[in-house]
Amino acid sequence: MENFPPVGCVIMASGLSRRFGSNKLLAPFDGQPLLCRAFAATDTPLLAARIVVTRWDAVRSLCSGQGVPVLLHDLPGRNDTVRLGLSALLEQTPDLAGCFFLPGDQPLLRRETVEEMIRAFRRDHLTRLGGQKETERQIFRLGAQVGNDPSPLTGSPVLFGKGYFAQLLSLPEGRGGSVLLKKYPLNVHTVCVAEPWELLDADTPQTLAQLETLL
Repeated sequence: MENFPPVGCVIMASGLSRRFGSNKLLAPFDGQPLLCRAFAATDTPLLAARIVVTRWDAVRSLCSGQGVPVLLHDLPGRNDTVRLGLSALLEQTPDLAGCFFLPGDQPLLRRETVEEMIRAFRRDHLTRLGGQKETERQIFRLGAQVGNDPSPLTGSPVLFGKGYFAQLLSLPEGRGGSVLLKKYPLNVHTVCVAEPWELLDADTPQTLAQLETLL
C-alpha cells in the first residue's frame, strides 16, 4: 500500500449565527442537525484525523454523541479556532502534511468532493517530491464554474500544506485563513466541482430551507 502524506481537517463550529437567530449548526436539515452534514462529508479514510472546534456546549454534546472528536473553548476570534484546531491535530499527528478548514454550515458539500481535493493535494505533493521541490507551499480551495464567467466562484473548504502551518498558528486577531489566500494568490489551486451549490452556506433560515430543496 502506498504511503501518502497525512491530511487532517478542522471543522469550524464556533460562529455566533447572528443572522440565523439561533445556533444554525443544530438546526434540522434532512432529518438531523445541520452539523451532521459536515461529519458525513469528512467521514473518509483519506483523512488521518479531524476535530470540531466550538464554543457551544450543545455542539460538544452532539459531537460526543456522534463519536466525532471535539474541542470546546471560550475564545473570541476566528484565529483562535484555527490555532486551537490545528494545534490539536498536530499533537495527534505530528507529521501532518496538510490541513482542511471546513465551516460547519455547508450542508451540500459531498464526501466525494473532499476526497478529490485530498487526491489533488497528494498528486501535487508527489510531483513536488519528484522535482525535489517539497519545500514549496501549496493551498487548495474549492471552486465551481458559473455560466460563462472565466473566473470560478471560490469558497471553502480550503486545504493548506504544512508550509503554512506556522502562519496559521499566528494569524492576526479575529482573522482566518483568508489572510494567507490574499497573501499568496499564486500558490492557490482551485479544485472545481460541477455543482456550485456545494459551496453555499446557510446564513439564514430561509437559505437553509432553499438548500434543503436542492437535496
